[in-house]
Amino acid sequence: LQASNPGQFENDSDVLWQRGHVPETIVCHGRVGINTDAPDEALVVCGNAKVMGRVMHPSDSRAKQNIREVDTNEQLRRITQMRLVEYDYRPEFASVMGIKNT
Repeated sequence: LQASNPGQFENDSDVLWQRGHVPETIVCHGRVGINTDAPDEALVVCGNAKVMGRVMHPSDSRAKQNIREVDTNEQLRRITQMRLVEYDYRPEFASVMGIKNT
């Protein structure tokens, strides 16, 4: 499928794009791939992305409250119990994601 205008595709039998409830928004009810035709997540960008603003993430401090210091010795003890691993990417994943050094 190739989009010419949001919501207008060569094959309109599966309408995945709709105008959002918020002005000037578009909603996709499916996966979106940029430079890939096989996205395996809600949004997959194969290549560089430029962000001219902030990226909000669940670990962002703007999404949290009651932030406080913790006992460093207790946290270091907990870290020593963590399982640390090394790995290689599967070749099929690396090729789709453009990763050369697996």
